[in-house]
Amino acid sequence: MATSRTDEVAQALWYTAPGRAEISAQVLPSLAAGAVRVRARYGAISRGTEALVSAGRVPPSEYERMRAPFMGGSFPFPVKYGYATVGHVEAGPAELIGRTVFALHPHQNLFDVPASAVVALPEDVPPTRAVLAANMETALNAVWDASPGPSGRIAVVGAGVVGALVAYLCARQSGAQVTLVDINPARAELAEKLGVGFATPGGAKGDCNLVVHASATAEGLATALTLAAFEATVLELSWYGDAQVPVPLGGAFHSQRLRLVSSQVGHVAPSHRAEWTHRRRLGEAVAMLADARLDALLAPALPFRDLPARLPDILAAKSGVLCQLVQYP
Repeated sequence: MATSRTDEVAQALWYTAPGRAEISAQVLPSLAAGAVRVRARYGAISRGTEALVSAGRVPPSEYERMRAPFMGGSFPFPVKYGYATVGHVEAGPAELIGRTVFALHPHQNLFDVPASAVVALPEDVPPTRAVLAANMETALNAVWDASPGPSGRIAVVGAGVVGALVAYLCARQSGAQVTLVDINPARAELAEKLGVGFATPGGAKGDCNLVVHASATAEGLATALTLAAFEATVLELSWYGDAQVPVPLGGAFHSQRLRLVSSQVGHVAPSHRAEWTHRRRLGEAVAMLADARLDALLAPALPFRDLPARLPDILAAKSGVLCQLVQYP
């Protein structure tokens, strides 16, 4: 095991007040036994969740459940939050020294975590694309929750990163006809790159065997319900924070015998829980990023030092950013 210096200073991003963030320094202690010291190379902003965190919209009832791995501080503020960092191991067990790894860690240029908390990247997964691992893990768990059949019509409402990844995974099912539905017509180009169909809400075909909602809007959820076939499942992936969201359960909801089901990555889907651990699921998500088409989800890299000034624009609802890539010096 290689040792690390005890006086190394790390720089981390903290959300300090509604709409405000700053980078602060912290001294790292001596590396603990069984831990690794990781120097970050790339990270990513999870726009949906981090927009809610930045705005202070995590409800008190969810303060503990919404804690990210290795999060610092407490909700609402100040909090060190995030869960997509790729870096190389500088110290720790010999077999990991020099390896490029993914960790569910907040935005920080140098950090220590247990060796069991990192996943080494396969050779065919570049570090830039690997920042999508947390989103891919969420999408994978959603597909397990949804259990799509080997054929049939599937709609995914909301062409953000998680929605796009769910559509991408569903399209791997034999015979599946997958359509990504979004109010932004420009998302058609993304859908084409991922090998799925595209429609705006007004042009989407109904009678879908499965509908996944990932737009985080009441309008999107209403659209999802209208696209479902008789006795179909509508899987709700959006998280609304402290917002009260109207759900149109009138109309054909009951006569169509629809199932509205939640999905959340905090627990492995029941269908896989007996055999899959969180670590195994994360490792699978990393391995699934070998497809170069997924680079279409990445925005050009932004220097870590520029994050505090740029975050309001990145997190804005109409920014158009999918996955904001962050580069560390």
